[in-house]
Amino acid sequence: MRNLRKRALLGALAAAAALALPGAWAQTWPSRSVSIIVPFPAGGTTDVLARALGQELSKTLGQPVVVENKPGAGATLGADYVAKAKADGYTLLMGAVHHTIATSVYRKLGYDFEKDFAPITTVALVPNVLVVNPQVPAKTVQELLAQAKAQPGKLTYGSNGTGTGQHLIGAQFEGMGGVQLLHVPYKGSGPLTTDLLGGQISMSFDTVTPVLPHIKAGKLRALAVTTAKRSVALPDVPTLEEAGLPGFDMGTWFGMLAPAGTPKDIVARLNADMVKIIQSPEFRKKMDDIGADPIANTPEQMARQIKDDTARFARLVKEAKVSLDGR
Repeated sequence: MRNLRKRALLGALAAAAALALPGAWAQTWPSRSVSIIVPFPAGGTTDVLARALGQELSKTLGQPVVVENKPGAGATLGADYVAKAKADGYTLLMGAVHHTIATSVYRKLGYDFEKDFAPITTVALVPNVLVVNPQVPAKTVQELLAQAKAQPGKLTYGSNGTGTGQHLIGAQFEGMGGVQLLHVPYKGSGPLTTDLLGGQISMSFDTVTPVLPHIKAGKLRALAVTTAKRSVALPDVPTLEEAGLPGFDMGTWFGMLAPAGTPKDIVARLNADMVKIIQSPEFRKKMDDIGADPIANTPEQMARQIKDDTARFARLVKEAKVSLDGR
């Protein structure tokens, strides 16, 4: 009887400890550096946003925030790494709309983007922009479409990976414009932009951030933005809808996520800190400078966004016939 009572008491204490653990964990968290995994190389929009947010987040957390680049497979390698990391708040993913597209493009992923991550907040929405190397004679979208129709498969467009937003935008452009382009996938915006500037590829549908300085310097020519509204950073550049492709509206959002199972109070703390940073005048100024529109929503709102976009892009991927064959 005494042994039974002892076991019951120990069981009750263990259960109480398990229930109290998340709260106790959050009180001591963070006790060391926090890593933000960027699934693209340095220099792209995802990397720029992660470093800008991480710099401010380290001040509120009182611990270093380290940005690590883990590119490859259309941003899925970095996502897979975080999905399998400990759910303790020390490993985060700077995710993007690309991950909701990859769900439909990749036949086998080592993770489920809706189930294996805990959304924290959407950081920003960044318009994509159709830019061409100056060697391309087209000065307008219609001139570019005419050139592409006259030379099927000759004009090349780069993306930061198969199954990413840029890839799908390019495929949509082909379908709506009635043209055939050659898709060239890269590991990220950095190497893509280098080849675009060098004339190795004809054009890209990248986010505004990495190409904006080159547009202003005259090294790249912007023909249109891919969102329904013009970009604040490029007010004189028309939308694709204005340029003759009605209904074209695709941009790129970026957001922070943790592995599923991360204690809710840690997620809540990260959300509160990040929202405060994103809404600050200093951070908003940084976003204006790179052509980004700050968002800062709740984990629940970001989760709904992921669910809705996953379904929406599944339809678009099927319609555009985007696949892993590099189309």
